[in-house]
Amino acid sequence: MFLRFTALLLFAFLLAGPAAGQGFDVRSAVPPDSLRTDAALKMGQPDSLRRRFDEQRAMLRLQAFTRRKTIAGRAASALFTFRQPAQEQAGLDAALLDRQFDRHVFKIVRRIEITTLDAFGYSLTDTLRRPRSFVERGGNALHLKTRRGRIRQVLLFRVGQPLEPQALAESERLLRQTPELLDARVLVNERTATADSVDVEVRTVDVFSISAGLELATPTAGQTTFGDDNFLGLGHQLANTYRYGQTYDNQPQAQSWAYEGSYTVPFRRFVQAQARYRNEYLLGQVGASVQRDFYSPSAHYAGAVSFDLTDRQLLAGAPAPDAPPTLLAQRYAVADAWLGRALRLRSYDLGYENPGRLILAARLYATRFLTLAYPTDRDANLLLGSVGYSVRHYYKDRYLFGFGRTEDVPTGTLLAATAGYDQNAALPRRYLAARVAGASYSPRHGYFFAGVGFSTFQQAARPTAWEQGLLSVENTYFTRLYRVGNYQLRHFVSSRATVGFNRQPGEVLQGISNDQGIRGFSPVQTVRATSRYAFNYETTVFTPLSLAGFRLAGLVFADAAWYTERAGGGTPFGNTPYSAFGVGLRFRNEFTALRTFQILFGYYPRGLATPNGFKTYETSRNTLNFTDFGLGQPGTGTYQ
Repeated sequence: MFLRFTALLLFAFLLAGPAAGQGFDVRSAVPPDSLRTDAALKMGQPDSLRRRFDEQRAMLRLQAFTRRKTIAGRAASALFTFRQPAQEQAGLDAALLDRQFDRHVFKIVRRIEITTLDAFGYSLTDTLRRPRSFVERGGNALHLKTRRGRIRQVLLFRVGQPLEPQALAESERLLRQTPELLDARVLVNERTATADSVDVEVRTVDVFSISAGLELATPTAGQTTFGDDNFLGLGHQLANTYRYGQTYDNQPQAQSWAYEGSYTVPFRRFVQAQARYRNEYLLGQVGASVQRDFYSPSAHYAGAVSFDLTDRQLLAGAPAPDAPPTLLAQRYAVADAWLGRALRLRSYDLGYENPGRLILAARLYATRFLTLAYPTDRDANLLLGSVGYSVRHYYKDRYLFGFGRTEDVPTGTLLAATAGYDQNAALPRRYLAARVAGASYSPRHGYFFAGVGFSTFQQAARPTAWEQGLLSVENTYFTRLYRVGNYQLRHFVSSRATVGFNRQPGEVLQGISNDQGIRGFSPVQTVRATSRYAFNYETTVFTPLSLAGFRLAGLVFADAAWYTERAGGGTPFGNTPYSAFGVGLRFRNEFTALRTFQILFGYYPRGLATPNGFKTYETSRNTLNFTDFGLGQPGTGTYQ
C-alpha cells in the first residue's frame, strides 16, 4: 500500500507545474472577517469547486505524514528529503576561476587547515547541517572519510612557500575532479591574512565511494561488479567485474567465467600507477602503467609508461559442423611511452600570467610478437610527435550535468598538429593530423564548443597513396539556466560527424546507437556505417524532488543519425536518417560513486527491433559531456 501511495504521489509531482495563484498564504489559514477583508484578498481566493493541484500543499501534507510514528510514516521519512540545500537558496553566478585570489598572489602560506566531511548530510555552505535520517547516518557509518594526506596530494601550494598565481582556484577545481570528492572549497582566511602571509582553509565533501552491482542474464548466468573509488580513504581506485555461466556453441569445455580488475594508486605531483588483469575464454592480459597528465595550466611536464602482455587463442579458419574449432596461440607485448613539455609564453601584464601554453610531445608505441599465429603477425613501431597551442579557462556553475553541485566549465582554444611514422616490415606509412577547437561561455548566452580534426596515413613507398583518412567535427551548445518557480531547466544541443576517407576493406564504425548516435536504438539489422552524422537535442528540467537521496529531473529528447555504408567512407548523407523522440526521468545521487541512472521511453519511427517502434529502457550514460583543452599524448584518430 505504501509503495503504491509513493508511486502515485511521485506521478502527481511530475505532472504538476508551478502553482499559479495557489501559493500558501498564512492569512488563508483563518477565515477572514467579511467586514474588513481587503478586496484584493477576496479576489485572490480560489474557487473551491475548480481548485487546481496545489504542489506546496501536497508537500506540506506529505511532510506532516513523515512525522507520524507509524511504520509507514517512518519509512516515508527515510525516503523523502524536505530540506532545500543552502547552496540552491544562495545560487551561484558563473565566475571565472583565474583571478579570484589575485590580491594574495606571492604571499607566504603560513598554515593550511583541512576539513573533510562525510558523504551524507553535510554541506559546504551550511555549516549547521548534520545527518538526521537513518539512511544518512547509516551510510556514513559504512564510509571512510578521505584522509587529509590525500587532500594535500592535490593541492598546488605548500606551507612556507609563496602562493603562485591560480594556485588556490586550480586546487579547488582539481579537488572537484577527483572521483572520491563531491565538492570542495579553497579559501583564504581573511581575518588572519596579512600583507605578506595567509592562512588557507580547505573544506571537502566526500562521495560514498563503494559501488556494487548484479546483472542476471539467466538464472544461472550473469555479472557482478564491485568497486571503490576511495579505498581506505586514500584515493585508491579498485574495480572488479566477474561474469559467470557463459556458454559457447560446440565448446562444452570452454571456460564459463571471466574476470577483469584494476587497482590504481595516486601519488604526489599527480602521478598515478595502475595494475590491471583480465582473464576470459581465449584471452588473457596483464599490464601496468605509470602516468602524469597536464592536469593544470601550471604543469610543466607530463608523460606515461605502460606495458601490456596479451595471450590469445585465434580460430584457424571456419570449423567443420559438429567439430571442435582449431585454435592458434598468439602472444604479443605492447610498450607505450610518451613525454610532453609545456612552455609558458611571455606575459605583458605584470599582474597576470599568460594562460597560453606551447606544448611539445613525443610518443613511441611498440608491438612485439612472442608467438606468431598468422604469417601477417609482424613487429611494429609507431613514432609520433605533436606541437600545440593551448589556452584553458574554467568557469563555475550549477545544474549542467549535476543537481546543484558546483561544476567546472572548460573554455579556451586548442591548435595542434601531429606527425608520425608507422614502421613495420609489411607497409611502412607516414601519419599526419591536425585539430582545432574552441569554446566560450556566458551566464546569459550559455556555452558553445566547436572542434574539427583531420588525420590520414600515407604509404611511404607511394606518396600519392593516402588511406585511412578521418574527418571529425563536433559542436555542443547549451542555454543559460531558466527558472520557473522551484524548477530549473536548460536546453542542450550537440552534433558529431565522423567521416571516413579511403578506409581499408572491412573497416566500419560502431553503429549509430547510444553515445554513437541515437540513444536506446537497437536496429533490426546491423548498421555497418563507414561515415556518420549524429544530432542530439535534450531539454532537462531539474525538480526540487528528492527520493531516498536521489534527485529527480525530467527530460525530453530528439535524436537523428545520418550514415552511409559505402565501402571506404564518404559523405554520411547518403541514406534516409534514423530518428528517435522520447521522454524520461533522470535520477542522480551526488553522494555515491554510481551517481546517475535514467529511465527513458522512446519512439523510433523506423528501424527498431520491436514492431510498434516504442521502447522503454534504463541507462547510466550521459549523451553530452565537456571537452577539455589540455593537450595529452600524441595519438592517431579514433575511428569508432
